[in-house]
Amino acid sequence: MAIKGKVIGAVAAVVFVLGHGISAQAEGYKVETLVPGSDFHGVHGLGIGPDGALFAGSVVGQSLYRVDRGSGDVSVEIDAPTGMADDIAFADDGTMAWTGFLTGEVFARAPGGEVVRLAEGLPGINSLDFRADGRLYATQVFLGDALYEIDRAGEAAPRKIIEGMGGLNGFEFGPDDKLYGPLWFKGQVVRVDVDSGEIEVLAEGFKVPAAVNLDSQGNIWVVDTARGELVRLDPQGGDRTVVAQLSTSLDNLAIDGEDRVFVSNMADNGVQEIDPATGDARQIVKGRLAMPGGLAMVGDTLHVADLFAYRSVDTATGEITDRARMHADHIEYPISARANDRHVILSSWFTGTVQVIDAQSGESVRMLHGFAAPYDAVEQDDGTLLVLELATGQLTRVSGPEGETRAPVAQGLVLPVGMVADGEGGVYVTEAGTGAVSRVDLESGEKTVIAEGLAGPEGIEMGGDGRLIVAEVGKRQVIAIGPSSGAIEVLAGDLPLGLPAAAGTPPPGSPTGIAVGQDGAIYVASDLDNAILKLTPQ
Repeated sequence: MAIKGKVIGAVAAVVFVLGHGISAQAEGYKVETLVPGSDFHGVHGLGIGPDGALFAGSVVGQSLYRVDRGSGDVSVEIDAPTGMADDIAFADDGTMAWTGFLTGEVFARAPGGEVVRLAEGLPGINSLDFRADGRLYATQVFLGDALYEIDRAGEAAPRKIIEGMGGLNGFEFGPDDKLYGPLWFKGQVVRVDVDSGEIEVLAEGFKVPAAVNLDSQGNIWVVDTARGELVRLDPQGGDRTVVAQLSTSLDNLAIDGEDRVFVSNMADNGVQEIDPATGDARQIVKGRLAMPGGLAMVGDTLHVADLFAYRSVDTATGEITDRARMHADHIEYPISARANDRHVILSSWFTGTVQVIDAQSGESVRMLHGFAAPYDAVEQDDGTLLVLELATGQLTRVSGPEGETRAPVAQGLVLPVGMVADGEGGVYVTEAGTGAVSRVDLESGEKTVIAEGLAGPEGIEMGGDGRLIVAEVGKRQVIAIGPSSGAIEVLAGDLPLGLPAAAGTPPPGSPTGIAVGQDGAIYVASDLDNAILKLTPQ
């Protein structure tokens, strides 16, 4: 998986248990699907089993899947959380191994056997492959930068071979017993002698090479995620041919026994089969969205922080527009979204970033780093930003051309997730850790609890009648709260909400976004289905 981030450790020790129960839908609201869901929550690693079956892995979905090449049907092979698979490899004896990127674990399953943990404590463990003699090798990327040999018995600690390579991502062993792979941060394709540690550069000039595989003729195949290219390299002279121009945000590839090429695309939740002779692409499976989180309305347009992309949706037609895609455009894993008439503000707890984007042109205005798991951000009329930092429980005021001036407005918030301005000198905040919705006075920093006893409140928005519309994820429902009375009404229940977060990440995981249209329609991001729901007042 192509991910980088530095704030996981800051929130790893936080413990949070969601409430349970499903509430009945209130009369007067109709629940529809505006954007249909998809099978994966971002798709990354690919592998071809001994029987020719195609397997795919999802990190955020924490599952490993079997994909029917013909029909595109997807079924879970290894369920969450053990199935988190950034890469997948098969040994000659049929043993399947995979990497848990966020948890730092390596797992394996022999044919007919149980799942066994082979290694742990390797954050960012990314790619892996079996050598001809059956030995297993794996690399850390983004949260580390090293090549290891993994004990297949799971008894000895991983043996570090090389470090500081430059991001050895999706790799494969060749018939010469050498490892062939891309250096993500150097734009190179290299050959590595895992015995001596020698690294030989075979080709360079790629923008962001994500994965390398070899076919039966010895050709080297490379996917460039930033350019969306599938490239064939001549192993002798290094001549390169762009065989297929695909969408950007490619992640991995696999080649079967007949030299058919399969590629995964994290932003499209998709897998394609490429004819190596013609470059023709056949879509096996594809989603409309990758992993929707924060939602924000600008007029009749819904802006979506989609983890591997930033997208907008025409709420009248459901038509989706890609505004930026990971690794090709200037975004960093957008997880939350907030908007005003001028700008869309994207936040990412994973990369600790807050980004201001021009709502009309889609151009990036400012990208600010160094926040402690920012879960939401609001821009005030003077350009000042208010940033909700989950890892510190702080609401921070950010000003200055480069966001260099940062001062706390309020502290002691417990797992703050969502925020909306009240237009009267305050903001309403959802505190998932205490099950409360609170108002913070921006001048004094004083916090007043509006409602409590909720089960995992996350996304929040102001309704046209002045009530607060909140995603109560622990009860899989959307509620309305009177800001003065604290009175609660359930607007819709039994919704597909509440995808469990991976171990060591913030308990809310991807936030359940809420947005309200001018006509009173409520839009909700479904993290379970990768869909967007529409709640319409009747």
